[in-house]
Amino acid sequence: MKFLRLGEAGAERPAVLDAQGRARDLSGVVEDISAATLAGGRLAGLDPSALPLAAEGQRIGPAVAGIGKIICVGLNYADHARETGNPLPTEPVLFGKATSAICGPNDDVEIPRGADRTDWEVELGVVIGKRAKYVTEAEAPAHIGGYVLVNDVSERRFQAERGGQWIKGKSHDTFAPVGPWLVTPDEIADPQDIDLWLDVDGVRRQTGNTRTMVFPVYHLISYISQFMTLLPGDLICTGTPPGVGLGMNPPVFLKPGQVVTLGAAGLGAQRQRMVSA
Repeated sequence: MKFLRLGEAGAERPAVLDAQGRARDLSGVVEDISAATLAGGRLAGLDPSALPLAAEGQRIGPAVAGIGKIICVGLNYADHARETGNPLPTEPVLFGKATSAICGPNDDVEIPRGADRTDWEVELGVVIGKRAKYVTEAEAPAHIGGYVLVNDVSERRFQAERGGQWIKGKSHDTFAPVGPWLVTPDEIADPQDIDLWLDVDGVRRQTGNTRTMVFPVYHLISYISQFMTLLPGDLICTGTPPGVGLGMNPPVFLKPGQVVTLGAAGLGAQRQRMVSA
């Protein structure tokens, strides 16, 4: 199934897509699409056709409410590592992204004050559905609540030249558009065979497939669970394929007024307009 959240920021209502791709109102079944919903199993066996249609034309909010933490994986595509001038990692490179960066898939994205190297990164996101601590790769699939499309927006100067951790360049408000849908694992035949793409002003910049990840999804869940407990609603951003602005010659970065569109097979699409903070 494909779950989504509709309405103004902070007042979204849960919904689900029916077989015709129409949004059906879920608010009579669950309060929200959240960690508690994922962990409770209340949506199993749901018949979307029995639910009322949601009003059309509503804003789409972040696909999951109350995300507890965002764990990102850097340099997880070999060709992306090369384009950024970094060696291929021998273990997953992990960093955090503030949850205050989360926004809807089609919301405006702010370019921070003093920024001049704001970049794009289309990614597969994995939402945890069951507590995971010291899990094996074989056990990892049972801990997935669903998959989402994410744009891991980055300010490269803040990331690389302002000292300390990457989180500085990853966490500005609106730097984590999530959605449009939370797609349940049964709809994704193989998380290591998902096409990804991203355009800037209609020009294709990124084209990739998750099969070229250095560390695949199940390995990442197992690996991260050795260092911290993953809880229902946590989000893992699994890395980006090549084609980011930093990797171009010369580098190209985003400006106010530009439009970024991105998508992934089975996970929907996003559209963001760049604005000044």
